[in-house]
Amino acid sequence: MKLSFQKLFFVLAFIFGLFAVMVLAKPVLIPLSMALLLSFILFPVVKKMEGWGLNKLLSAFLSILMIFVIVGLGITLFSTQIMGLSDQLNDFSGKIMSTLSEAVFFVNDNVNFIGDLEREDLVQNGKEWLKNSSGSLLQNTFSGTTAFLAGLFTTVIFTFLILIYREGLTRAFVAFGDEENKGRIFDMLKKIQQVGKQYLSGMFLLIIILGFANSLGLLIIGIDSPFLFGFLAALLSIVPFVGTTIGATIPVLYAFMSSDSLWVPIAVIILFWVIQIVESNFLNPKIVGSSLNVNALVAILSLLIGSAVWGIAGMVLFLPFAAILKVICEEFDQLKPIAMLISDDISGEQKKEQKNTIWFEKIKGWFNKR
Repeated sequence: MKLSFQKLFFVLAFIFGLFAVMVLAKPVLIPLSMALLLSFILFPVVKKMEGWGLNKLLSAFLSILMIFVIVGLGITLFSTQIMGLSDQLNDFSGKIMSTLSEAVFFVNDNVNFIGDLEREDLVQNGKEWLKNSSGSLLQNTFSGTTAFLAGLFTTVIFTFLILIYREGLTRAFVAFGDEENKGRIFDMLKKIQQVGKQYLSGMFLLIIILGFANSLGLLIIGIDSPFLFGFLAALLSIVPFVGTTIGATIPVLYAFMSSDSLWVPIAVIILFWVIQIVESNFLNPKIVGSSLNVNALVAILSLLIGSAVWGIAGMVLFLPFAAILKVICEEFDQLKPIAMLISDDISGEQKKEQKNTIWFEKIKGWFNKR
């Protein structure tokens, strides 16, 4: 076994340069990556419209418009509940300050950090701090909203362009290969498109199922705006591992603030705990996991690396990117070990192949004995 330090240096330099480009070009790469995945799921819709006689421009425009209509209907459906929650923010801030003051006084009575601590002064100082910090909070919210809208507009433009120029882009990628490998490159691109489409469609189906399950559970418990909290928690499940916990924290805090009984938030905790167990062990592996075939170690690493490079967007995008990387590495002999590291070794397809191979060897040995 020989270790080539020259190759190792080039590999490390390539990885370092790749991450540097991803960080520096983040404003362009994030919308482009979102558009690429979105175009994967819209591609069959565009093909269907083109089969009806529509041209590429109109088909791409109508498919993107369909996405906006679905999102707009969802926002319209929950707008009244969102407005109702905004009216309760002042009451919640008072309850939060009262709860924090009680906790501070409890600690101070037992440890006695501050001698002359008055409850009214503490609450008043807390309200003044919230009032003074509201300006910076409003400024950050405005800048964040502006950046989000700019990224959304760029994503829509990229998606539209990818859909109308998809044939030219495909021919360009296929042209990079030799004449004998062009067919394999085209098949690889089809597999990449299938992975992206299955992942997004699976996530959409998972969000619908989790949204109705969360909402019905919250409705039975008696939480206000159950469908808003239920589908918000389901939508946050797009972020692997962390999103489900964050999505459950919001209705639990709301139950603590809005209910006088302790059993209500406890019931909400139990509800999301049970749903998370079912989602992690049954729904996610069957609906989403089958399209990715990525092991848990790579999934966690993609979550951490994506968060460090692109923030929340990276946490969402890097998991399907890992599955796409596995598809690419499987087509090159030098990169097949990387595909083996990414792949889930206990996947059903691999077990089936191993089982068929074993039976084939047994039958072959039986005929040889004959």
